[in-house]
Amino acid sequence: MTDPTPFVQSHIERLFPPEEWAEVAQLLREDCGKALPCTKNASPEFFERVQCAALKLSEGRVDKLYDAIALAQTDWRDLLVCAGFAEDTQAHKGWNE
Repeated sequence: MTDPTPFVQSHIERLFPPEEWAEVAQLLREDCGKALPCTKNASPEFFERVQCAALKLSEGRVDKLYDAIALAQTDWRDLLVCAGFAEDTQAHKGWNE
């Protein structure tokens, strides 16, 4: 499990209504964290980037978040490409400001 960072949590709160915050955080923690393939030694910053990519692709919809997380579970690199975060490890920092 990888808890959403305060940065990720702020995006959750920006994108989703309050009644969905706990569900979204749980999905990211359980399904878009250390359970992802080939991430055994990944840093917390890596997971923040991947979770932000999933949130970006979700467009504030839980059904789309499920789709984004499914993509990450297949190949998280594809998720980063789709979100525009593949080329720059800091790209997620400027998203949705």
